[in-house]
Amino acid sequence: MTMLLKPPSFLELEPMERRFRRLMEGVGFGPSVMPAADVYETAGEFVVELEVPGYEEKELGVVVADHMLTIKGTRSEMKEENEKSFRLHERLESAFERTFELPPEIDSEHVAAVFEKGVLKVHAPKASLTEPRKVEITKA
Repeated sequence: MTMLLKPPSFLELEPMERRFRRLMEGVGFGPSVMPAADVYETAGEFVVELEVPGYEEKELGVVVADHMLTIKGTRSEMKEENEKSFRLHERLESAFERTFELPPEIDSEHVAAVFEKGVLKVHAPKASLTEPRKVEITKA
């Protein structure tokens, strides 16, 4: 007998970085090293929202390959911190990289990203399902 298992939904596929971040924050090991993200699904798309305050649009990169979404950020200019003696330092460092697994039903050719007010929003539309069509059989 073949048993069919329900594949995990997109929201159940939590990236390893987020689990690590929650674990470290839970045991008091300081600030997050990754920007916070919200991932959700609507009727027509999957959306990843990433908080990246202090970054400019040109300092961010979005790549989609093999159903993996990678978002990178690199600040071109970092302020001199030599004179400061931090008592609390929670801001993101100069670079980060987050990777999210996208579900197979997305249309990777039409992924779009919008940056506004320190939030990068990546829209991954669902691929339209094609209707079955009858194929004519001809004699050779």
